[in-house]
Amino acid sequence: MGRVAELAGVSVRTLHHYDGIGLVRPSARTAAGYRAYSAGDVERLREVLAYRRLGFGLREVAELVGDPSTDAVAHLRRLRGLLMERRDRADAMAAAIDRELEARAKGLKVTPEEQLEMLGARLYDAIGGAYTATRRTEPRIAAQILDALGDAQTVLNVGAGTGSYEPADRYVTAVEPSAVMRGQRPAGSAPCVAAAAESLPFGDHSFDVAMAVSTVHHWGDPMAGLREMRRVARRVVVLTFDTDESGRQDRFWLTRDYLPEFAAVLADFPSLAGMTDAIGARTEPVPVPWDCADGLFEAYWRRPGAYLEDRVRRAMSVWTRVGPQAEQRAVRSLGADLASGRWAERNSDLADLDAADLGLRLLIS
Repeated sequence: MGRVAELAGVSVRTLHHYDGIGLVRPSARTAAGYRAYSAGDVERLREVLAYRRLGFGLREVAELVGDPSTDAVAHLRRLRGLLMERRDRADAMAAAIDRELEARAKGLKVTPEEQLEMLGARLYDAIGGAYTATRRTEPRIAAQILDALGDAQTVLNVGAGTGSYEPADRYVTAVEPSAVMRGQRPAGSAPCVAAAAESLPFGDHSFDVAMAVSTVHHWGDPMAGLREMRRVARRVVVLTFDTDESGRQDRFWLTRDYLPEFAAVLADFPSLAGMTDAIGARTEPVPVPWDCADGLFEAYWRRPGAYLEDRVRRAMSVWTRVGPQAEQRAVRSLGADLASGRWAERNSDLADLDAADLGLRLLIS
């Protein structure tokens, strides 16, 4: 018991307590008659300690590890999903702290209400909640995705978020690690599993097709997630963006003229060629309509004033990634150019375009 306590980083007293309440009981004995942990006991202890370190109470932990329908692999997948959600919350809190530091550096007053909103329990809810204000299904993009799904009847939507682009005429299962996003899925939407793309809790070829829409760049290991999609489905459809083409930064006036930091955001993102190889896919360009209903990062390419609106930017992860200083500088510069007419002069060629190729790509295997 002492050796196990040392390896697990807990006290012997803690292990005695777990034994006393029946949470983890050593089932083996040494030659001298001392209690010892079997491999199964250690596995259960690992699960108990992991849930405890994620903040679960002992009664909750007992219910979780005592669930007869859940094996060690399912526990690991659940734990990973919980950790990814905690990471997202930490990232959101860091961004909120950056904004408050910026405000204080400028001598701006931060009210008690704002302090609580920035650092309190509502922080991630507010950031995740921004998606429903501007992020919704764009019918023309949805039609292209639906065509790519073909005759598939069973669909796995990975990184499903609030449910945009899920086909209504198929049997859909959604996967989404964020509780905030899952909580915003509308009534009657597809059943949603709390899991991460990199470790999907399904057997090989469980679905006709696995889809992922504007989510791969949020994954901790995009290539692992794509390989998992290929494992659990016969075909894969992914909406992502092309990082291979030289001059991608210059495709979009916002990144070209106002947000050079965008290049760093994509520095570690897999190449389009690598992603297509991972799932054996071909690619299709996905034009962005000038009046795109889905408020993705490129959506307002012909409506530049939208990028001055905080509610619009909050639903785009790019701004969190580049940081508050880059965001505020870009907004100030864009606002000045719109007011002076410089933006219109520089981008006059966009006025008559109905759609633009800004690097969005559909990968279809």
